[in-house]
Amino acid sequence: MKVKKGSGSGAPGPALGGGATATTGGATAAAAAAGLSGSPSEEDELRRKALIAPEDVLGLAKVTADYLCTPEENIYKIDFTRFKIRDMESGTVLFEITKPPASERERSDKKDADPNAGRFVRYQFTPAFLRLRQVGATVEFTVGDKPINNFRMIERHYFRDQLLKSFDFEFGFCIPSSKNTCEHIYEFPQLSEDLIQEMILHPYETQSDSFYFVDNKLVMHNKADYSYSGGP
Repeated sequence: MKVKKGSGSGAPGPALGGGATATTGGATAAAAAAGLSGSPSEEDELRRKALIAPEDVLGLAKVTADYLCTPEENIYKIDFTRFKIRDMESGTVLFEITKPPASERERSDKKDADPNAGRFVRYQFTPAFLRLRQVGATVEFTVGDKPINNFRMIERHYFRDQLLKSFDFEFGFCIPSSKNTCEHIYEFPQLSEDLIQEMILHPYETQSDSFYFVDNKLVMHNKADYSYSGGP
């Protein structure tokens, strides 16, 4: 298992939470989540580029209104299959989820005409999570028959128009047709009580973009929003 560290300021990362629940959706849910979105003109300019690079998304001032790439651009068939969160101080496992077998998902996908299904997640967290200082997020993922060089994730979190944090993780090289496990360490500085209360009182106004790059080219883009009130 590889262990990577990241740091930033603000809210927790995706699927990080004790007592958290998650619901998934596609383009409709993502559009609803992006009510406070980035500049369409800035996004349109990026979409006209032949290659979207890490420095492009690092310059975004707000959450994107739409996806910056299509599901078909994941030519490496990267598929995240398991996710686990633990509190680094106590070692307690806070959250764990595993995807159904691929055969079951393929049958379900045939019933779902939305091409963006599975790229948007809505999370419900407890308020206590906003006061955690360090968590470990273990991800398990599979890749297709192409080797993957320089696999990198950039994850940016916003509350309203404010960038809360930007995490930057390197997965490295992945051999073809492999299953991989990696733990990322998220380090959170202490949030002000005023900001914590605002984030609790305004569910789903905290949003994130997760960008995945291979050889500095964007191949996957996922979105999420968050509630910290402990319920829907």
